[in-house]
Amino acid sequence: MEEENNSTDKDILTKGLKRMGICLGLMFLGPTLVHLALDNSEKPLYIPLLIIAFILCIAAIVFLFLGINTILDSIFKKK
Repeated sequence: MEEENNSTDKDILTKGLKRMGICLGLMFLGPTLVHLALDNSEKPLYIPLLIIAFILCIAAIVFLFLGINTILDSIFKKK
């Protein structure tokens, strides 16, 4: 009978936690920049700052998905 190796792959788990850390930073940075851009709508950098802020918000969602997916792969994927 074959023995299953259900241990967590630490390298992949570390990679997933790093992605979650990046996500955490982007989750604060994106909405903060959106707030700053919307408060200063008469400034000349309003549109570029708003575009960058929305890109950072979307990047936070992407890194959240990738981080959770990587962590689950490290726990449940068989070698």
